[in-house]
Formats: sequence, C-alpha cells, structure tokens
Amino acid sequence: MVGSAQGGMEIERLAATDPNAIIKVHIEPAVGLQDFQARTMAFALGLGEDLLNHAVRTIKGCYRALRDLDANILEINPLVVTKNNELIALDAKMSFDENALFRRQKIAELRDKTQIDPREVAAAEAGLSYVGLDGDIGCMINGAGLAMATMDMIKLAGGEPANFLDVGGGASAERTEKAFRLVLADQGVKAMLVNIFAGINRCDWIAEGVVQAVKNIDMKIPLVVRLSGTNVEEGRRIIAGSGLPIITAETLADAAEKVVKARNEVVAKQG
Repeated sequence: MVGSAQGGMEIERLAATDPNAIIKVHIEPAVGLQDFQARTMAFALGLGEDLLNHAVRTIKGCYRALRDLDANILEINPLVVTKNNELIALDAKMSFDENALFRRQKIAELRDKTQIDPREVAAAEAGLSYVGLDGDIGCMINGAGLAMATMDMIKLAGGEPANFLDVGGGASAERTEKAFRLVLADQGVKAMLVNIFAGINRCDWIAEGVVQAVKNIDMKIPLVVRLSGTNVEEGRRIIAGSGLPIITAETLADAAEKVVKARNEVVAKQG
C-alpha cells in the first residue's frame, strides 16, 4: 500500500525529489491488511483522530475491493477532507487482471473496447495472445518464451518486431489462418516470420495451416518459416511442395537474419 499527503499526478517525480513524502506499508497476503496498518497510513497522511475510523474503513474497503475483484491497482486521487470534516474520495481508478475477467463478468461488461487496440480485441476473441508493437516484421510463434526469444533475435539482426503473437499449443489450420490475418491486419508489416517449435503441435499441421493461409489471404509480403520438433521433416516437405514463395530457415538465428533481409529488400523497393 502506497500513499502520500502531497496530491497531484506526478508521483514518480515526487518519488525522485522527496522519497520520504511517500509512505509504503507492506501487506502480507496470507494475513491481509490489518487495522493497525490502515491507521499507520491514516496518521502518515496527516488525518486527525476524528477521521481515523472513517479512514480505516475506507482503506480496508479499498483492500477488499482490490483482492475480491482481481484488481491490479486501486488508486484514490484525490482523497479530500471537506469543510464539514468529512472524508471523500473525489476520484478513483482501478485496473483489473485481464486473465481473471472470465470470473468477473460484471466487470468485463464495463470494458470499453474502443479504447483497446482492435487487433488485441480480435486476438482475444480468437483465443490468441497478441500484443501490438512498433516494428514492421510480423511474428507468429508458439509459446511465450520462444516468442520473446524470437523478438530478441529479430532485434539482434537489425529488425523491429511488429507484434507479439503466441498461437499456443493447438494451432489448427483455421487457427493458423486467423493468426495470419491478425498479423497482416497491421498495414505497416513489411515481412513475416513464422517460428514453430512443435511439441504438442505437429510441424505438418502447422505447415498445412501456413500453406492454406498464404493461399486464402493471397499474401503479398515475404514470409519466412522455421519449423522444428515433431514431424518436422513432413512439415518441411509440405512447405517445399506447396509451390509458394516461402523462405525456409533451419535455425532461429537464420530465420531472424532472413526475415530482416527480406524486410530490407521490401523497404528498398518501396523507397
């Protein structure tokens, strides 16, 4: 729990210039917020004894809401004392754990999708994990760890990823095509990399999905595909026999270098 008697929006600047003005109380999750901790914060905020009980109720109510509604943050700013000596939260904001919204339907219904990246909304509806980035190399990868490693390798090779997209462990042909359409919905994408390490998945399934997606979408930008793992030889055979201009790669480093090279060639032609 963090609080300060100095109001305003620049809490980061205050933390740098006057760290003692920020009060921190560490809460043990197994025990929860205790009354004495709420009183500690109230006194640190300069509230008098006549407002103490109200302050404790307010602070403990905030903690219960944070805990019971799966919130990430609950902030009251400003909390004011009126001329009638009443304690009032003039403004407040909350953010919630998106992974817990399935059990918080009433909160999920309040979500304003117009304020969210439409690509992320479409990904959520398709059951995909997607985060839009500022680069121009589209990525379709299975597994969050491999996705982050792939983005690092793209940057190491001199490129910038356009997105984080984890297709997960059940990448059917239909799911793969949805992922392709999601990546290519970003008009700034100049080249695309598919990097799959098949465990639960099979490389032949992924390869079939890639071929189907490229044909259905009529893909115009360079595509680099790197497959590894279960049924990798069959997957590579499907890609090679498709007759499509798909660039293949053996390793992650090779794939990153090839997709950055392809992207640079596209930019050079456009420039």
